[in-house]
Formats: sequence, structure tokens, C-alpha cells
Amino acid sequence: MFNFRVYSDAAESWQLGLQDPASPAVEGMIFLHNYLCFFLIVIGVFVFWMLYKAVVDFDGKASDGSYSKFVKIPQRFTHSSLLEIIWTILPAVILILIAVPSFALLYSLDEILDPQITLKIVGHQWYWSYEYSDYLTTQSDEGFGFDSYLLSADDLTPGAFRLLEVDNRVILPVNTHIRLLVSAADVLHSWAVPSFGIKVDACPGRLNQTSVFIKREGTYFGQCSEICGVNHGFMPIVVEAVSLNNYVTWIANKLDGLEV
Repeated sequence: MFNFRVYSDAAESWQLGLQDPASPAVEGMIFLHNYLCFFLIVIGVFVFWMLYKAVVDFDGKASDGSYSKFVKIPQRFTHSSLLEIIWTILPAVILILIAVPSFALLYSLDEILDPQITLKIVGHQWYWSYEYSDYLTTQSDEGFGFDSYLLSADDLTPGAFRLLEVDNRVILPVNTHIRLLVSAADVLHSWAVPSFGIKVDACPGRLNQTSVFIKREGTYFGQCSEICGVNHGFMPIVVEAVSLNNYVTWIANKLDGLEV
């Protein structure tokens, strides 16, 4: 039997759900989303049930349809210690159950473990520049990099995504801690890839930092998520995650000045 799985790593028409996770961060986000939805559904059902009971049971109508002040009159009281304890403790318990996984995920997203690769990202009007600063080329003492532009419709290959494909993809290895340094050269931009759970603002004169750990090979798409001018919608991001051996081969060819 065939053993394969199809992942959703790009936006789809009329998409209602989230893209499939490609990093532990997104897995945590999806878990927290489903976890919170449980409480929202339970609280919503309880509230609407209370409203229904209040409208139906205490509408003042007799069995024949006539109104009567003697039909299901609600009990009236001015104080109940038990009720006050319940409506004080129960919301507090729910908030604690929500806060614990929320803060755990929040701090895990900010944590940057010992990175093995550093990728510098710079936003321009209207393209991205990437620099692998950990490696030195044979021609200079600086890390090598490249610009990534939107691929025009005339240059698209069959099956490529319109307005999402670029001329130079970012190549990153899987199962590796990667540090991302994001900045901008002109105006505000935002480097966002939904499958990684990443959205980092690119600010001129400022270097923002985040990390990513890609769990599976594939091609992941993103876009600039901060309005940056007339061509804001034409700044796609394409990250190709490959095995470590293929990444090392790609790096070696780049450092030798060869085309991959």
C-alpha cells in the first residue's frame, strides 16, 4: 500500500482552516487554537442554554397560551454566598487553564536555542535580500547573498503559483536551529511564512530576531505582511527546506561560485 501524505503549505481558494504545521511553533499554535475553542464552545453553549431557559420557562404564559402571573415565577433572593463563590472561582479556574499553555507557547516562541545557521533578511521596495553570513566566499570576506524577486507570469513553469513564485528561493536545512535577522532598507516590511508561524516586522535601522526549526522537507510560501507601497502585494517569499546533505552541497556550490 502507498504510504504518503499531502500537506497544505500554500494558501488555497476559499480556505477556512490553517496551513499544515512545518515547525514546533505552529504545532503549538494549532493546539492552543483547538484548546481555546473547547472553552469557547462550552461557555457559548451554557450561555445560550441559560438564555433559552429564561425566555421559554419564564415567559409568563399558561398552558392555554394566556398570560398568568402564577406560571413559573422565578425565585427572588438578594444574596447567595454559594452562587457568588461559584461565579468567582469558576472564571478564575478557566482563566488559569487558558493562561498556562498561552504563556508556555509565548515564551517558547521567544526562546532562541544555540543557532547553527544565521540568515539575514532585508526588505526593499519591492523585493527581499538574503545573506548567509556564516559562510565566506572565495572572492571576499563577506557572506554570500542574493536578491529574490517575484517571477513574472511569462517565466512561470507549469504548476507554479502565480504571484507566489520567485526567481531565487531561500534554501534551508530541516531539523536545524536557524536564526533569522530581519531588517529593512527603506520602509516598513514584514517577513511572514504561515507554515513556520513566523511574522517578523522589518524596520529600517533596526534588527529584529527570531528563530525557526523546520521539521520536514518541502516548499513553503509567504508574503510581505506590512503595507509598504504600491507593489506591496508583489513581494512573495519562498523557502525550500531540504535535507542537511543537500543543503551542504548547495552551500558548497554557492561558495565555489557555481550555479545550482
